[in-house]
Amino acid sequence: MPSQPSITINSMPALLQFPPLLRIEDLRIRFNSAAEAVSGISLAIDEGEVLGLVGESGSGKSATALALLDLLPSTAQLTGTLQWQGSEVALHSAAHRHLRGRSIAMIFQEPMTALNPVMTIGRQVAEAAIATNSSLTSREARSRAIAALESVSIPSAAQRYSDYPHQFSGGQRQRILIAMALINRPRLLIADEPTTALDVTVQAQILALLKDLQREHHLAMLFISHDLAVIGQVAGRVAVMRHGQIVETGPAQQILTAPTHEYTRSLLAAVPTLHTDRSKPLAQLR
Repeated sequence: MPSQPSITINSMPALLQFPPLLRIEDLRIRFNSAAEAVSGISLAIDEGEVLGLVGESGSGKSATALALLDLLPSTAQLTGTLQWQGSEVALHSAAHRHLRGRSIAMIFQEPMTALNPVMTIGRQVAEAAIATNSSLTSREARSRAIAALESVSIPSAAQRYSDYPHQFSGGQRQRILIAMALINRPRLLIADEPTTALDVTVQAQILALLKDLQREHHLAMLFISHDLAVIGQVAGRVAVMRHGQIVETGPAQQILTAPTHEYTRSLLAAVPTLHTDRSKPLAQLR
C-alpha cells in the first residue's frame, strides 16, 4: 500500500478577529473656521463594551458625541473616518443619518430641556419609534412606548402615558429619555452626562438602571462625564480628553489608580474626598 502524504495541522488555529462595532479615525471638528474643537481623535468601541469619555467642560466630549449622530449644526466642519461594524460610513451622508436612532441612540444631559414641555411623554416616546419605522400604526407605537416606559421602571406607565414632563420628577424624566433612546433597540448608546442634574441618590438609581439595561441588551455604551467617580462605576475602559485631543486611554482601573498622563493625574487630584483639607484650594488642572 502506498504511503499516505503527511498532512500538517496547526495545533493552535488563529483566533477570528472581529472589527469593533464603531471606530472613528482622525476626527476633526471646527466651527466657523475657528480653532478646532476636536483635533484628530481616534476611538473604537467593541460590541457590548462601555467606554468612558472623561474630561473637563469644553474638552470636546459632547461635540464628539453629536458628530457620531450627525447632529452638529451646519456651521460645523467635520473631517475623518467613521466605520460601523467594519464598513466605512461617509460623514454627513444619508447612511450616517440612517444610523441615528436605529443603530446609535443618545441620552441627553438635561431631561427637562430635552423633553418637549407641551407634548405628553407617551407621544414623545412613541414618536421616537415612528421616526425610524413609519409603517407603525398609532396603536403599535403606543404599545411599544408603554413597554419601553415599563422597561425603565416608570410606575403605571399606561396610565401616565398622557402626562406631561413637568408631572414627573427629575429622575423619572431621565428614565423617560432612556426609554426614548432604547425603544428601537440600538446597538450603541451614547450617554452624555446623564446624571449631572440629579441628586446623589437618584444618580445611583439611574446608573444602576443603565448597567442593568446594558447587560440585558448587550449594549455598547459611550458614557460621557467629567465625574471620574461615576466613570469608575460604569466603564470598563476610559479615554481622557483635553483640549479636543485624547491624552490617555486604558482600562478603567488603571486610569483611575495609576494614570500616566499629567492631566489625568491632575483630574484625579482635583476630586475632593473625605480626607481633603478644606482649608486649602483644590488642585489645579494642568
